[in-house]
Amino acid sequence: ENSGGDGKFRGGNGVHRCLEFLQPMTAAILSQHREMAPSGLAGGEDAAPGKNSLQKANGDTIRIAATESFQVEPGDILIIDTPGGGGYGTPD
Repeated sequence: ENSGGDGKFRGGNGVHRCLEFLQPMTAAILSQHREMAPSGLAGGEDAAPGKNSLQKANGDTIRIAATESFQVEPGDILIIDTPGGGGYGTPD
């Protein structure tokens, strides 16, 4: 919520996804805009960057980079928060 950049036309919100693993495996993610936020245009503000994390079955949470492979176990949950969109036009 509120991840889109401000502007005359506010950028859209990102998506929150949770994927639970049922078997041990090696997983990989290839994502963008986790360190650098999507830019606004024509005076619009940048959006919030996304983030990736892995909530382990034991309750620990590990930050996952934009491009990374990692081991998962049953009950681990990959949390993906995609970035919002940049705003367009100078905010009123």
